[in-house]
Amino acid sequence: MSKTRDVINTVEETIIAVLLAGMALVTFSQVVARYAFNSGAVWALELTTLLFAWLVLFGMSYGIKVGLHLGVDFFVNMLGPKVVRAAALFAVACGIAYASILFVGSWVYLTKLYKIGITTEDLHLPRWLAYSILPIGLALLGIRCVEAGIQIWRGERASISASHEAEDLVREAQGAGGMPHPEKRA
Repeated sequence: MSKTRDVINTVEETIIAVLLAGMALVTFSQVVARYAFNSGAVWALELTTLLFAWLVLFGMSYGIKVGLHLGVDFFVNMLGPKVVRAAALFAVACGIAYASILFVGSWVYLTKLYKIGITTEDLHLPRWLAYSILPIGLALLGIRCVEAGIQIWRGERASISASHEAEDLVREAQGAGGMPHPEKRA
C-alpha cells in the first residue's frame, strides 16, 4: 500500500509541477514575443487560463491531502479537543457535500458540452475535453475529504486546514531572519 501511495503522490506532484511549468513557459514566451518581436500567439491566453484552471482544480485536492489549505480555527480551538474534532468532521462533511454537488453539476455540464460539440475559441479543442478537469478535480477533492475525515476520526490528523502549521512556519521564518516581525518593520 505504501508503494502505491508513493506512486500516486509522485504522479500528483508531477502533474502539478508540469501544469505550473507550462503556465510559466507559455507566459514567458509571450512576453518575449511581445516585447522582442512585437507579436504573439492568439491561443496563449486561453492555454494559460486552462492550465491555471487545471492547476487550481487539481491542486485543491492535493492541498487537502497534505494540509495546505489555510483555516481560521482560533475560536474552535478554545473550546476543547472534542469540539475541535467535531468541527473538523463537520468541515469534512461540508467539503464532501461541496465536492458532490459540484461534481454532479460539472458532469451534467460536461455531458451537454460533449453533445453540443463546440470547441474552445482559440485552441480549437473540444470544450468538453478542456473542461474535463471539473469532474476530475471535484472527484479528487471528495476522495481527499473522505481520507481526511477517516484520519481525523482515527485521531491521526487534527483538521483539514493548516492554520497552526502556517503560523509555525511564519514564526520559524522570522526566527531564521527570513521575515521581519511586523512590529520590527520600519
